[in-house]
Amino acid sequence: MTTTDAGASTDIRLLSHLYRRAGFGATREQLEQLSRQSYEDTVEFLLNPSLEVDLQPDVLSRYFGGESPDSYVSIWIYRMLNSRCQLQEKMALFWHHVFATGLVKNEHILSSTNQIDMFRRNGMTNLRDILLDLSRDPAMLYWLDNNENHNGEPNENYGRELLELFSMGVGNYSEMDIKDASRAFTGWTFGQPPPLYPHGYYPASFVFDSNDHDGGEKTFLGHTGNLDGGDILDIIVKQPASARFISRHMYNFFVADEPQVPTWNDLEPLDPQLIDEMSSVLLDSGGEIKSALRVMFNSASFKAARFKKVKSPIEFVVGVLKMAGEYTEPRPGLMKYSTATVVMGQKLLDPPTVEGWHTGKEWIDGGNLTERVNFAVEEIGNGTSPGILQMVTRMIERGGMSSPEDVVNSGLDLMGQLEVDDSTRDALVKFAGDSKGDADHSRAVRMLRLIAAAPEFQFA
Repeated sequence: MTTTDAGASTDIRLLSHLYRRAGFGATREQLEQLSRQSYEDTVEFLLNPSLEVDLQPDVLSRYFGGESPDSYVSIWIYRMLNSRCQLQEKMALFWHHVFATGLVKNEHILSSTNQIDMFRRNGMTNLRDILLDLSRDPAMLYWLDNNENHNGEPNENYGRELLELFSMGVGNYSEMDIKDASRAFTGWTFGQPPPLYPHGYYPASFVFDSNDHDGGEKTFLGHTGNLDGGDILDIIVKQPASARFISRHMYNFFVADEPQVPTWNDLEPLDPQLIDEMSSVLLDSGGEIKSALRVMFNSASFKAARFKKVKSPIEFVVGVLKMAGEYTEPRPGLMKYSTATVVMGQKLLDPPTVEGWHTGKEWIDGGNLTERVNFAVEEIGNGTSPGILQMVTRMIERGGMSSPEDVVNSGLDLMGQLEVDDSTRDALVKFAGDSKGDADHSRAVRMLRLIAAAPEFQFA
């Protein structure tokens, strides 16, 4: 059990769960080091990221840089693998899912990656600030056509999605609210960057065109006046519906798989009490995301939700790579993993629609599941990668090969304290017994590969 006294040790199983959800996993050695402090202190460490002096952008660009989207995704994967600020990277992924913006339309990779940098920078700040940055972001402005939102000829795409998918959810506003919110964002556009060739990518920047802004009276959610975009955001953040909607998104992403967003107006949350607690904190704090995350990660519901979520493709790929321990330093070869998630159904920087990706068991249809299993088994390989070799050595040297049951328990423990049902355990024990005459190294590696192929390995 986890203790709450300052400086008290923490159950490694609980820390492993926390790092799978608030990050992308952790090695056993990292977990043992973290276990020397209380769980609450570890949560605070994650909530308060420090300056990342080890992840210099120029160094990452030197190894992984280029003009293709795969190059930029490779840099992000390297950050997911090696950043000490794991929650900062996870929050960038969270907002990328909620505020889904696709490169397929933008066709300007620098705008897409600058948006991820923005989420990395502001992801745990105030909801109002996050929405304001989003409303000024060139990738989003172009993605939802706000650059075509003119005084006298409003385009409602951004105003509609701001309310429906980004802040409040269906049923909490009227069509007139959409229309007047859209009018409030007229004139919010961006400057066209220079062409790619011959000098490379240049960033686009936000532009407010006062001559194209509708300065007339507007009414939004019962508030009337000469409202601009900032006023609309002020009103949104104060709505209980917004606090509840964002809380439910965080629950679905970090705690347990919910039904998909379009059903939320009809179906109650899986954990109404936790959603209420998070919503109250968001409202009382004026929209401080960090405060809601703190409540969530320290809740009994979160601690009990081990293996209640299907790993997204990027969580699966990065988790396996962390386990293999191959990319702890920059080196060529990481780019191939940017396409590994695509065949599993998730193309980073290019979500399928403005609704983002469908999550949960929709990640693991027959074809995607085969890709995931093959990927994990191939990365474990013959046990020569640094991380796998360390796991195998630990199994052999610490008595993990004494009996078939020991082989299974040791393997499950090192693969994330994985919990499996009786039928899976029986199959693993049978294999361990049948392979008893094999060399310990080969036997341990094959056990790890078999565990990676188990259905339970798909869950975080």
